[in-house]
Amino acid sequence: MFLPHPQLISLMQVWSARAAGILLYIMVLSLLSGISGMASDNNPVIYDYSPYFLVYKDGSVKRLKAEEQTPPGLDPLTNVDSKDIRISADVSARIYLPPININSTSTKLSLILYFRGGGFCIFSSASPIVHRHLNGLAAVSSSIILSVDYRRAPEHHIPVQYDDCWAALEWVASHRSDVEPWLLDHADYDRVYLAGDSAGGNIVHNLAMRVGSQGMISSYSLKLAGTILLDPYFWGKNLTASEKAADPVLRKKLDQLWGMICPESTAGNDDPRVNPLAVGAPSLADLGCTRMLLCTSEKDAMRDRALMYYEALTKSSGWCGTAELYEAAGEDHEYYLNHPDSNSTAMLRARIATFLT
Repeated sequence: MFLPHPQLISLMQVWSARAAGILLYIMVLSLLSGISGMASDNNPVIYDYSPYFLVYKDGSVKRLKAEEQTPPGLDPLTNVDSKDIRISADVSARIYLPPININSTSTKLSLILYFRGGGFCIFSSASPIVHRHLNGLAAVSSSIILSVDYRRAPEHHIPVQYDDCWAALEWVASHRSDVEPWLLDHADYDRVYLAGDSAGGNIVHNLAMRVGSQGMISSYSLKLAGTILLDPYFWGKNLTASEKAADPVLRKKLDQLWGMICPESTAGNDDPRVNPLAVGAPSLADLGCTRMLLCTSEKDAMRDRALMYYEALTKSSGWCGTAELYEAAGEDHEYYLNHPDSNSTAMLRARIATFLT
């Protein structure tokens, strides 16, 4: 029987190792070629929202960075507690419970269903700036907040986000007697509010319109006490003065946002869901609430459109409700997220707390 010389065995092992290395190198090159091929001439980037994500011609999405997540729990600064719950296979939420005043004449608290902003595309209920914002709001307003974690665009197109948030509202309405203990023990179902910032403000409007047209809440004997829109994301084909004055890069991204998240829309930026004042849009008289707090920021690119919405709602729509307008002087879009400890943020929280009482 032939036995290889020890030197020959050693040489064969070296060749085997080199072959494995070459094979691995080829596999890596193939993988890198596939990744770079995503942005090839046949599949170019059509939406660049760096540093967050890219969207390619074939509809694929590349997230550019992992987003930081903050776990729920007792916040040492506000003494607000929080925990995460599952509403459905696709929808979760984070509940915020402020300190309970045992000396209060009322043992029940207002319940806010809150919808975060981020252009429908970024952030989550666990994002640090969202978590910090809602800890502060829950503490100052003495309200329970249910922060809905809807699925994000552009992986999921409109109307998925509206449907997810509707599912959360329906879940609260239909489970009022046997729902999550924090809600059962402390939530006042006669004081349920919808609130949201930016894209979340847009969601609030569209859900309120759906409540008015479908009457879902009344079938569950749930009272929608009001809505709170913070710097709502509204847009349109004909730019307003504040939109024209915005930074050109920002304006371009805002102008193409709806087409990216709702490519099936034939009306584009005059789709009534993003432009409630567009020709042929449903009447604002159908809003399913009787009170609204609309909050704007003086330097926000979308400020003028929010003011137009307020004027139409209060003066010409025939809506049988009361709307209040609050504007933060000298502030830009979502300042309460970017500057949570500022005087302007403290004033906004106090204004919301007054609206809730």
